[in-house]
Amino acid sequence: MTEFIIRRFIKNYEDTDNKRVREQYSILGGVLGIICNLFLFVSKFIVGMASNSIGILSDAFNNLTDMGSSFISIISAKLSNRPPDKEHPFGHGRFEYLASLTIAIIILVVGYKLCETSIEKFFEPEAIEFSYWSLGILIISIAVKVWMCVYNRYIGKKINSSVNEATAADSITDAVATTGVLVTTLAQQFTTLPVDAAAGTAIGLMIMYAGYGIAKDVINILLGKAPDPEIVNGIVESALKCQYVVGIHNIRIHDYGPGRMFGTLHAEVPDTANLADVHAALDVLEDELKARYQMDINIHMDPLCTDPDKIDAIRHVLDHIVHEKYPRYHTDHLRMTSGNARLNIICDIHVPPDEYNKENIARIRREINACMRKYNDKYRVVLAQIIADPQS
Repeated sequence: MTEFIIRRFIKNYEDTDNKRVREQYSILGGVLGIICNLFLFVSKFIVGMASNSIGILSDAFNNLTDMGSSFISIISAKLSNRPPDKEHPFGHGRFEYLASLTIAIIILVVGYKLCETSIEKFFEPEAIEFSYWSLGILIISIAVKVWMCVYNRYIGKKINSSVNEATAADSITDAVATTGVLVTTLAQQFTTLPVDAAAGTAIGLMIMYAGYGIAKDVINILLGKAPDPEIVNGIVESALKCQYVVGIHNIRIHDYGPGRMFGTLHAEVPDTANLADVHAALDVLEDELKARYQMDINIHMDPLCTDPDKIDAIRHVLDHIVHEKYPRYHTDHLRMTSGNARLNIICDIHVPPDEYNKENIARIRREINACMRKYNDKYRVVLAQIIADPQS
């Protein structure tokens, strides 16, 4: 059913790299969310008022906030696809992450209010009127929410949308919550215990937990979480296949929204190679990486020293410093790039696992560089990889 609707309403639906197509996917998901949640809110509100059930009414207002979230997803789809401008040279893609964060905040507030109202019902319980209409509406609601989870997850994976992924998670949480309301509506007929209030509280806590998870994921992205290792490894693998590239370091990937990644890396090339040929080869590599990862990437060329005598002399100095200060450490894969202002000494360093921590790594960088500059002020050490080695 989901694929049929997509084929029916989205032109060129397979071209998900196209910004216009991505926008149509997001708008379709938002419109379906508005229609479904409006139906569920009206139905549950009427049944909840008639039966005097705090659980059903809580579920109804949860659907109302979900409808608001769908409006937000449509607005974010429009705003995030605005072209770059003077104030935002990398585009407006992070509107989508801000929209996800807004949805998470709404979910948290709704969960809190449901808990508050439900706890009050423990002290002021009210009788619940049972009806088959309420059971029917709740069963339909569960089915609708499960389908909403399915189509939002499908769209989220199709266009890599954090908004749709967040909505999918919210929908399945709603389905579980409504199942709880259904069970307590039945149970309330056989006991005088405040199961309706207990169900409302449990639903509120569940909704708050879902909101917390969504907010945590989005905040990690906005703060700049580590890039996907698969992407990094793929970039390294592709770069090393280039004719002139013998090594790479300083890979940086910046996420400005789904489909809007920018990257930089330093490519190490022999200093004896023809610069024009190397430049042309790196241009081709940039185009290949852009096509493969939909990422604008800039490659900085570092000419690598190929004189074995110079390399051996630097290696001797570096090994002496490392072995004197850190007897359990050792370096390998040493190479050098030189310029008029400084000489970059690039290497990997192996450290014992019990000393592999952020503070110690920062100290190693500082101390090794300070010692090398005593030999020559132009020396700069770049630790390309710091490896936790059990054999160190």
